[in-house]
Amino acid sequence: MAAAADHATTTYDRMKEVKEFDESKIGVKGLAESGIASIPRMFIHSPEALLDLKKPNSQTCTKKTIPLIDLSHFNSRTERHQLVEQVRDATSTWGFFQVINHGIPKPVLDETINAIKAFHDQPHEVKSKLYNRDKDKHGVMYSSNYDLYRAKAASWHDSLTVWMAPEATRAKEEDIPEVCRKEIVAWDSHSTKVAESLLELLSEGLGVEAERFKDLGFLEGKLAVGHCYPYCPQPDLTVGFTSHTDSGLTVLLQNQVGGLQVKHGDEWVDVEPIPGALTVNIGDLFQIISNDNYISVEHRVLAKASKEPRISVLTSFNVGTVADSDYFGPLPELLSQDKPALYRKFTLPEFRENFYSKGFESKSFVQKVKTVK
Repeated sequence: MAAAADHATTTYDRMKEVKEFDESKIGVKGLAESGIASIPRMFIHSPEALLDLKKPNSQTCTKKTIPLIDLSHFNSRTERHQLVEQVRDATSTWGFFQVINHGIPKPVLDETINAIKAFHDQPHEVKSKLYNRDKDKHGVMYSSNYDLYRAKAASWHDSLTVWMAPEATRAKEEDIPEVCRKEIVAWDSHSTKVAESLLELLSEGLGVEAERFKDLGFLEGKLAVGHCYPYCPQPDLTVGFTSHTDSGLTVLLQNQVGGLQVKHGDEWVDVEPIPGALTVNIGDLFQIISNDNYISVEHRVLAKASKEPRISVLTSFNVGTVADSDYFGPLPELLSQDKPALYRKFTLPEFRENFYSKGFESKSFVQKVKTVK
């Protein structure tokens, strides 16, 4: 009986640890700043997951990199066709690429990164006022791990999320933390212009009208997210952000602390930070709508032992204000007797319910609506 009682007292209660961490509102950064030498058990990933993290990126002598695309020829009559081909090739083979000469001034990029870092550097008592994980609340939200209660193991990052569109969910400007308010508003404006250009190129890459993706509403739903990946005392036991795919179009800015990886075939490829560059990827909706002409791929962020935190800020562009009864699926212009639809039609509420209810489980909705297995 005594042995059974001792075992009961030592049985690990993960949900209890998760709840205590969540209610403390200190986030991962608070844990790192507390001086811990080992990470809490709730952050330790399974041996199988950790083994995958330790696999060499490539057995070849040449190190792979995601495509780098120069957008300076966007308005060129003679060079634009080549630019469309570059975007199409990158999106159909990688699902990811980096862009330079995108039109956002370097001071805006630097100020955006610095402002997001400044937010996460604020004292606990300041940040905790915004701590919330109710995704239906909208506006402004600070949290650690969106899927904290669903995931098998937590990840080593905190996030500031600001809803920028549609109007019904948009954060009031005065509700955005003052320490990063001006910079987030500026980033939203600039990143939207970049996304508008990219949507044109992506549309033309499929041979449809340049405004096709924009007309579907892909600029009408916007989230600005500022992630912080602080120092981790045991980066080999956890991950910064688990492997996942996105839903729409993502435009991301990162500081010079690496960690982002993209899955290409069976390999994980590092996305090396390039000063002044933006990282772009498409999500599951684009793969479905393009009828697999474009691919949505898994990506993740490694935990780091560097004292300098990894800071990233992104805008996620998704279909916004459309009727719940509207159906989405492969574009009719892409279909023919020789190229039938690979996916069935669905409504956006169905997509949101399935995509987000799975946390960050990769390709769950894509697999559900695919008609050709």
